[in-house]
Amino acid sequence: MRNRYLDLLRFLAILRVVTYHVTGYATLTLVFPAMSVMFALAGSLMAASLDRSGVGAVGRRLRRLLPSLWVVAAVFVPAMLLTGLAFGPKVLLWLFPISDPPANYWGGLALSPIWYLRDYLWFVLASPFVLWLFRRAPLPTLAAPYLLLVAIEAGILANPPTVLREFGLYFGAWLLGFAHHDGLLRRMRNRVLLPVAAVVGAAGLAWIFTHPGPRGYDINDIPLGNALWSAAFILVAIGRAPAGVTWVDRVPALGRAVTVVNRRALTIYLWHMPFVVALTPLVGLVGWSPRDPVGLWLRVGLVFALVGVVTLMVGWVEDVAARRTPELLPGRPRRTVAERAAAAPASPAPAGAQDGLVGAGARIPSPRRAVDRGD
Repeated sequence: MRNRYLDLLRFLAILRVVTYHVTGYATLTLVFPAMSVMFALAGSLMAASLDRSGVGAVGRRLRRLLPSLWVVAAVFVPAMLLTGLAFGPKVLLWLFPISDPPANYWGGLALSPIWYLRDYLWFVLASPFVLWLFRRAPLPTLAAPYLLLVAIEAGILANPPTVLREFGLYFGAWLLGFAHHDGLLRRMRNRVLLPVAAVVGAAGLAWIFTHPGPRGYDINDIPLGNALWSAAFILVAIGRAPAGVTWVDRVPALGRAVTVVNRRALTIYLWHMPFVVALTPLVGLVGWSPRDPVGLWLRVGLVFALVGVVTLMVGWVEDVAARRTPELLPGRPRRTVAERAAAAPASPAPAGAQDGLVGAGARIPSPRRAVDRGD
C-alpha cells in the first residue's frame, strides 16, 4: 500500500523544481529543499527494494531509471552532434552516466538535470553495502557524508571528484531515507527528534546567511548549509510522516494529479529544462522581459503545458521500465471485482418466465437455434 503523504511530498518536490528553474526564486530552495527530499524518498524506496529482492534490487532500480534517459538521449544527442558536439567514446556515457556525459554549448544547459541521474545511479550502486553498514552502525554511517562535506568545505580534501562532493551533499538525505524505512525516525520521540532538527536546521541557516553564494541565499550555491538545512527539513517532514493523507483522494483532480506526477516524475524532471531554456528568448520576442511578472508566469504556465504534452508522448516508457501496463495518463480509477460484476449486463430471463409459463420440464430453445429459425 502506497503512502499518499510521501506521494504528495514527491508531487510538491517536482512542482517546486520546475517552478524554481523557470523563476530562479532563491526563496523556493529555502522553503522546500526539493532535491534532498527526493533523494530521501528514493533512499527509503531503495531500502524497501533491497529488503524484498536483495542485491537484485540494484538491477531493477537501474532498469527503471535508464530507459527514460535513453529517450532523452535519442532526441538530443544527435541534435548536439549536428551542432558542434565532438563524437567520442564519452558519448556512451549517455547510456550509463556514471560521470557527466558530454554536451555542447546549448545542451549543457538544457540537459543540466542529468546530474541527478548521475548521483542517483551512484547511490543505487552503493546502497547494498551501505544499507548493511547502516544497520550495524547507524549513527556513524549517517554522520559520514556530513563529515565528508565539512572536510571538503574546510579545504582538508582539496579538489575532490564531483561524485565524492555529491556524496557529501546528498547521500546524507539518502541515508535518512534508510532511517525512515527502518522506522528509526518514527521511533524517535518528539523530545529528541524536534530539538535535533532545530539544532541542525539552525546551524544550516546560520551557514547559509553568513556564506551567501553568487545568487544570494540560493542553497544550491551553499553546499554545507544546503545539507544541514535539508537534513532538518527531512527529519520533520518525513520523520513525522503520517500514515496517509486521505483528503488527497477525496479531491479527485488532486488525487489524479499526484498519481500522474509520481508515475511520471522522471520524465517531467528530464524534459522540463529544455523547455525552460527554449522559452526564455521566445518570451522576450513578444516584449516581456525575463523578470517581468507577466512574462515570468507565462513561462511557468507554458513550461508546464509543454512538459504535459511530452509526458503524454513518452511518459509511458516509465510504465514499460517498471513492467506495468503502459498508459497515456496513469491513475485511472480501477473498479473492484464486485463493481465489475455489478456493472456486467445480466442475461435476460427466458420469454414467459415472469408469467410462470416455463415449467420445470419445459424445453427452452437455445438463442442460437432461435436465431437460425428466424424467431
